[in-house]
Amino acid sequence: MIRVFLADDHAVVRQGLRMFLSDDPELEVVGEAADGANAVRQVLELKPDVVLMDLMMPVLDGIGAIAQLRSQLPDTEIIALTSVLSDDAVVGAVKAGAIGYLLKEAEPEELRIAIKAAAAGQVHLTPKAAARLVREVRAPESPQQLTEREVEVLRLLAGGKANKEIARELTIGEQTVKTHVSNILMKLGVQSRTQAALYAAQIGLAPLQTS
Repeated sequence: MIRVFLADDHAVVRQGLRMFLSDDPELEVVGEAADGANAVRQVLELKPDVVLMDLMMPVLDGIGAIAQLRSQLPDTEIIALTSVLSDDAVVGAVKAGAIGYLLKEAEPEELRIAIKAAAAGQVHLTPKAAARLVREVRAPESPQQLTEREVEVLRLLAGGKANKEIARELTIGEQTVKTHVSNILMKLGVQSRTQAALYAAQIGLAPLQTS
């Protein structure tokens, strides 16, 4: 069961999301919030697997909320779910630590797939979002040297592999994969797997996975 939290300032949107997600027995909505500050408080308490985060909310916007949660809950993945597809919004959300970026016009099945991918540690972006990111997000300056194993993990991560798939391919434990990913993010000085995948694409290590 994947535990999901909803953050959106429109009650009708949250209600619609609950309805969509309730059709899937693998997904459970554990809470919701109408502003970013309340979302941060509840997510820190509930520790869900995935957060669907609107970007334009009162009190604290989605990008600010994502940044706070990534620094305190590294194991909770966040998908930006918004009606806005601007360069500032896409780049801001991913730099803050979002693993995915979806528009509210997405089909319910696309949303469910994205949630399951995020929970598994997979990096998937819509082609439109990926195009903006590759153009705008720069490779980190003078990153620390990655070990040979970390390079292998980064290549597979950027190729859209889930933690379990990476573990199987490299014949290591899933928790070891998570540790390698944490070290990769720290060495590259980035907040999310998506930024790490962009770095891999920019240095030619692996093509960026889009969906």
